[in-house]
Amino acid sequence: MYGYETYEDDWSRQQNKLVRQLEKAINGEYSAIQCYEKLAELAPDEKQRKGIMEIREDEVKHFQRFAQIYSSLTGVQPQPKVTASCPESYRDGVEFAFQDEQETVDFYREVADGVADRSVSKAFNRAAADEQNHAVWFLYYLVGLKG
Repeated sequence: MYGYETYEDDWSRQQNKLVRQLEKAINGEYSAIQCYEKLAELAPDEKQRKGIMEIREDEVKHFQRFAQIYSSLTGVQPQPKVTASCPESYRDGVEFAFQDEQETVDFYREVADGVADRSVSKAFNRAAADEQNHAVWFLYYLVGLKG
C-alpha cells in the first residue's frame, strides 16, 4: 500500500527460500542414496563397498534431518525425486560422486550462513562437514583407480 515491505513479507520470503533450498537438499540426498547403493554394488572390493555404504548411511541421516526440518516448516512430508542420474561405470560414478560432494559442501555452507534458525544452520553445517569427508573418500577411491 505504501511501497515498503513489512517484516512479515521479508520473513515469508526467507521461509520460502529455505523451503526451496531444503527441497534441493532433500532431492540431492535422495539421489545420492540411490547412486551410492549402485556404486557399492560395483565396488571392486569389500573395503570400498563398506566405505561407500557408510557414506550412504550418512546421506540417509542427512535426508531424514532435512525432511524433518521441511515437514516442520511446511506441515507436509517432502516428495523426493532423483534429480541426477548415477553413471553406469564405477570409475565414472566415483568421479561424479566426488564432484557432487564438493558442490554440495558449498551449497550447504551457503544455506547455513543465510538462515537465522541456529538448529537449521547447525544441521547444514554438520552435513557440509560430512560431505567434505565423503569427497575425500571418493577422491581416495578415484586416485586408487588411476594408479
